[in-house]
Amino acid sequence: MVGGVRKLAVPFVVPGPCGVAIRDRLKHLTPQDEKVLRAVGEHQGALASGDLKARCADGLEHSADTWAARKRELTALSSSRIAGAITKATHDQWALARRCQAAHIQNLAAGIKTLRHRLSLPIGTPGTKRAAGGYQSKGEWFRKSRRLAALKARHAAAVADWQAGRVRVVRGGKRLLNTRHHLTQAQLTEDKWRQLWEAERWFIAADGESGKRFGNETIRVTPDGEVSIKLPFPLAHLANAGHGRYVLTSTVAFAHRGAEWADRIEAHRAVAYRIHLDTERGRWYLTASWQRPAVKTIPLAAACARGMIGVDTNADHFAAYHLDVHGNPIGDPRRFPYDLSGTTAHRDAQIRHALTRLINWAMRVGVAAIGIEDLDFTTEKTREKHGRRKRFRQLISGIPTGKLKARLVSMAAEHGLSMVAVDPAYTSMWGAQHWQKPLATPRRKMSRHDAAGIAIGRRALGHPVRRRTAPPPHDRSDRAGHRTVQAGPGHRGREGTRPPTTDRPPGGPSPSGKRKREPSASKTARDAPSTQQWVQDSLTHTG
Repeated sequence: MVGGVRKLAVPFVVPGPCGVAIRDRLKHLTPQDEKVLRAVGEHQGALASGDLKARCADGLEHSADTWAARKRELTALSSSRIAGAITKATHDQWALARRCQAAHIQNLAAGIKTLRHRLSLPIGTPGTKRAAGGYQSKGEWFRKSRRLAALKARHAAAVADWQAGRVRVVRGGKRLLNTRHHLTQAQLTEDKWRQLWEAERWFIAADGESGKRFGNETIRVTPDGEVSIKLPFPLAHLANAGHGRYVLTSTVAFAHRGAEWADRIEAHRAVAYRIHLDTERGRWYLTASWQRPAVKTIPLAAACARGMIGVDTNADHFAAYHLDVHGNPIGDPRRFPYDLSGTTAHRDAQIRHALTRLINWAMRVGVAAIGIEDLDFTTEKTREKHGRRKRFRQLISGIPTGKLKARLVSMAAEHGLSMVAVDPAYTSMWGAQHWQKPLATPRRKMSRHDAAGIAIGRRALGHPVRRRTAPPPHDRSDRAGHRTVQAGPGHRGREGTRPPTTDRPPGGPSPSGKRKREPSASKTARDAPSTQQWVQDSLTHTG
């Protein structure tokens, strides 16, 4: 903290995407094709479940020897390549569970810290912008003290699991598992739920191998779109082609990135495949994915050479403003709304549509980069921090921070746009303070979010958020000079509230301690003689 203002992080260019995934539907499958796919998914899914159980039982005692032993056991029931794919997926899932466990411990610790602080304050103590106050009543204080005890117990249990290396993973998803007990609310029958549960636990995937034919030996897709699967050893009797392979009657043709995919498989470069069933639509899909070589990001100066678009992320829209290289706003603010209610597919489509419109506008105005806040609300939506402000917690939780980052970076990279992440501190407050009112006109309505977009863009360009004022006029020699409100680039307090330019704050006493003049006569007594007396300060006064 410097002068009551948190030190801001330096803007940086976000690295581009490191992977690509495309998908196509497997159409016109025969009943035999579906029978084989279901058999393969069930068999390999059972192997994946058993391997995950063994990996969780190893805990922190895992080593290369135990990994090799598990892979040998799976190889006897499938193949070496399938066993490698299963063990790799198991390790990824276990590592993800550990990261989630660490985040859960951190969240519990933050809640305990907040509860202890608020319980230590007298009842009714008002809070501040930086810290919450005491609780409003004895009843609320008592309930929060009980919640503190519960959080302590949960925190102790989570820390014990972390130290012992225990994780809790549900193949198929914990949410779907709990739906089994609430079928009526979910509008599902038991048979329908069983289909969903089994499909989520299937495993029909294979990692790519460079140098092998078409980049994958287990699930092979030819340039003509023919899909064939290397069957596990117990299911080899279902093969309809040589070398224990089953060729599907359906063919695929990737419309998106099809040329890039074709170049990879013709050069026999690694491509990973996954086959899954959408039970709601009754459709099978094939997903192809591969890694891209790490590309060095362009310098920040090059990204800012053609101006910037500052984007303020909100719960229902993106507020964007176009700025030139000097940080001056150009044109009118733009808004790109989206609706995050409804199903996951609907929310994802809304985000993609809004980002597409934003990127197309950025291409039209000719900028090379988009400035966006480096948002992370994991510590800002806790129940203990905001208390009764349930709607505010829901508002913060509704902002798609993680999905937005991944979507925007990947979509912008395809159009040659760079992403500049900036510190989100004070952007809304300073943007409204310095830009909302000056840019508002009868024909242009400026909101707080529009002004925040300008603040984000200026911070990405390396300029202070504070608006530059016009220089003093040159009609008076004693008023002409440099802009007194502009702070140097290295001044830490340049983003703060501007100090008064006069010799005293508004309403305060003069340096001499005397009033310049006495109060004037009452406005109602206009005919009375004036009693105004002027007091001239001494020119030699040094107080």
